[in-house]
Amino acid sequence: MKKIIALLLALVMVLSLAACAKEEAKTDKPAETTPGTDVPKDTTKGDEGKPQSELAGTYDIIMWVSEKEGVAEQFQAQIDAFEAANPGVIINAQIEGVTEADAGSKVVADVASAPDIFCFAQDQLARLVQADALAAPGKKATENLIAANDAGSVAAASVAGTLYAYPMTSDNGYYMYYNKAIISDEAAEDLAAIVAACEANNVKFRFALENAWYTASFFFGAGCHSNWTMDAEGQFNAIDDDFNSSKGMVAMKGMQILAKSPCYESNADIFTDAGVVISGIWAAGDAANHFGENLGVTDLPSFTVDGQSYHLGSYSGYKLMGVKPQTDAKRGAVLSQLAQYLTGEECQLQRFNSFEWGPSNVAAQGNDAVKANAALTALAKQNAYAVPQGQIHGSWWDTAKVLGAEAKAATSDADLQTALDNYTTAINAVFQMSDEQKNAWGVIGAICGTNWDTDFPMTEGPDGTYTSEVLELKAGNEFKVRQGASWDVNFGVEFNGANIVVEKDGKYKVQLVWDGAQGGTVTLIPAE
Repeated sequence: MKKIIALLLALVMVLSLAACAKEEAKTDKPAETTPGTDVPKDTTKGDEGKPQSELAGTYDIIMWVSEKEGVAEQFQAQIDAFEAANPGVIINAQIEGVTEADAGSKVVADVASAPDIFCFAQDQLARLVQADALAAPGKKATENLIAANDAGSVAAASVAGTLYAYPMTSDNGYYMYYNKAIISDEAAEDLAAIVAACEANNVKFRFALENAWYTASFFFGAGCHSNWTMDAEGQFNAIDDDFNSSKGMVAMKGMQILAKSPCYESNADIFTDAGVVISGIWAAGDAANHFGENLGVTDLPSFTVDGQSYHLGSYSGYKLMGVKPQTDAKRGAVLSQLAQYLTGEECQLQRFNSFEWGPSNVAAQGNDAVKANAALTALAKQNAYAVPQGQIHGSWWDTAKVLGAEAKAATSDADLQTALDNYTTAINAVFQMSDEQKNAWGVIGAICGTNWDTDFPMTEGPDGTYTSEVLELKAGNEFKVRQGASWDVNFGVEFNGANIVVEKDGKYKVQLVWDGAQGGTVTLIPAE
């Protein structure tokens, strides 16, 4: 009997040890991971039998996307799809329309109240990083984003080799729309030949050479560069620029080929009487309507100076998605997963199909419909000669834009050199500004006989209130107020907003009441 009891006890002990070993093996098993994230995935079953993420929960977020009609609605639908793919994760998104060109400045001005996710233009990246306004994706997410997107967009989303944002588009640049009935494929490759064709057919060649973004194309084509650097506090402290050089002289002479022609027109926002328009994908619809079956779309041409040919350069730009740093790691992981989904192949293709936004995702770029898009094909071709737009001091746009007009007006090489010397003087003045000048406010616009090239000073008093002297303004005049003769901080109808339009002729004082950040109101005070 004792032997039987002993055998039974031994059997119970063996079964118990086996059960413990089984449970221990289950506990030690590595957690599964969700592709594209650094966060383990829980295999708990949800109500519908699908795996429920350990990130399950309800998240109230604020998100800024393009203000264009239909964009917010599409992002909401994509968030709904993300929820369906991640059972248990509920995203209550408050989606607001804020132009990508202004989003970065608004975030930097007040990071604490900034949205959780926001879309912005890549030239704002460095300022956002310096303001600690971006949570860099995790290691695995970074690897996936680099593999999924084109090299240009990855570089645009990176600072000093670290990826800080999620590439979203690869389409902000310019190229050439033209009339194939008067300009052959061969002629479309040479600036002088295009000018001759436009002159012969009495049509306009529209190229915004009095806008620095486009003026730079001749300088980049000639081999020039202009690179600004910032210190740890986000202040510009140096520039490496060789526009004032023999290469810059080539650029000025190249501009004269077009600027001195009667076919030249600097307004490229309209297509009236145009044989050629230099613009971007935003003008694709207007170009199709104007040129019809004769629409040609290709990269920019080459120009020839002193027997040597130079292919016109350009600025390239990208739109990115940023995630604000979160104090809750779980919330931060959810936002990272959401940003990866919203900038992934499927969502980028949806935005291409709806708005013709050019994908940065390589797989999406290989889609037949994307490859068949003439505008994106031309942009990709031009990007081989493009310079990514980085951080640029706000005053530079005014300094460089006059070079096109001065090339047109010049009657000698000496005039061209004077223009380049004046450019250098204006660039150097940026680093010689006193704190008082950097903080000063002024009124600028198409007012009082000027054309966005003169700042009319404003005086502070009381604190936070800035008032100009009496200005004689005409109905239809447009203006803004800006700080430090730069566009980094300015007010129109709102912070970095649209121009203010004068409604009635009269003498006025322009007054700004400013809270020191994004809050400010500009008022016209009658002086009579």
